[in-house]
Amino acid sequence: MGRRGAPPSDEVEITVHHPRRGPPSPDTSPEGPHHGRRRSSSHSSQGQGQGQGGGRQKSDEFRPFRRWIPVLVPVFVVANIAMFAATMYVNDCPKSDTAAAPCFARGFLGRFSFQPLKENPLLGPSSATLLKMGGLQVNYATRKHEGWRLISCIWLHAGLVHVFANMLSLLFIGIRLEQEFGFLRIGPLYIISGVGGSLLSALFIESTIQVGASGALFGLLGAMLSEFITNWTIYANKFAALFSLVVIIAINLAVGLLPHVDNFAHIGGFITGFLLGIVLLIRPQFGYVNQKNAPLGSYTGSTKKPKYKIYQYVLWVISATLLIVWLIVGLIFFFRGVNGNKHCSWCHYLSCVPTSKWSCKARETSCDTSLSGNQLNLTCSDTQITETYFLYNPTDSQILQLCAQLCA
Repeated sequence: MGRRGAPPSDEVEITVHHPRRGPPSPDTSPEGPHHGRRRSSSHSSQGQGQGQGGGRQKSDEFRPFRRWIPVLVPVFVVANIAMFAATMYVNDCPKSDTAAAPCFARGFLGRFSFQPLKENPLLGPSSATLLKMGGLQVNYATRKHEGWRLISCIWLHAGLVHVFANMLSLLFIGIRLEQEFGFLRIGPLYIISGVGGSLLSALFIESTIQVGASGALFGLLGAMLSEFITNWTIYANKFAALFSLVVIIAINLAVGLLPHVDNFAHIGGFITGFLLGIVLLIRPQFGYVNQKNAPLGSYTGSTKKPKYKIYQYVLWVISATLLIVWLIVGLIFFFRGVNGNKHCSWCHYLSCVPTSKWSCKARETSCDTSLSGNQLNLTCSDTQITETYFLYNPTDSQILQLCAQLCA
């Protein structure tokens, strides 16, 4: 998800010569062939004694935009991996292992072994464990007023393949953004985008358990796009950079049209991140940065440059308003249990497009259950396969897990 996209460098380099060494001659020009690279300006001067020394004086270089050391994104990666390990520990597949559906890699991983591949081909835990650890299931969350699941679900993953793909994407996208804008901006951007993705998904998908950081990752992609648009004036080779970024985003959203992929979380995260990017990642215009960082007395501009352009102020106000309205309305609809499909008959095509090769209908798993002493009899309602288990006082979570294995 979004593993191939990263914004061009946001670095602005302004090189100045000491004003005492001669009069400045400002020159602003795009640097380098890399599309999206920010413009740079140099105030260069040649001292009156240049003829004596025969060479240019060495310049003092500085950067007006701070370059941050990425700390938060690696912490997020470690936290997601730790949560996956904890989920597999709680899952404890061998505890409910059966001869008909043995755990995958049980001999090697023991308690951390994966559910049978027929049940979870992503090499991960059962759906019951994901729900127990904080996965988002709409009816379950709204009935018990557990809104915290909107946040907890973005730290859980359905399998080893799932967590590996998302963490690779987070490193590829998040590191660059944190280097340019710092953890104080990227942290809230990541989490709020994840909540936005969970919200939109919950409004349209009620039957399945939702987990994963994809909504937050698409929020980073959305922020990259909005940051590029908002800070348009300080980029060189604008259209080439914009085209490549849009293509990357379009490909990732198109993948979400396949079955078993929650594209509503992708779209919700992208929209939330796009709006947040305008609010949090706005940059001063190039002329202001050039003027502010020039040594005293060396800037020859006739007028003082404003920090932001008018269109930046307009975009900021519109985006902040839309973001607040979206989150408030989305939360109200979520806790009221509103089903978005009843108000939008075609919206389900945004998450899955049915073809002759696959169906988009969600498969519901249910079993007929009978318990006599320690003997549990399960019959899959779909396949009519019956299996007998010997368990002492089985919990609802164990029965749900065994039912999923039986019907897989």
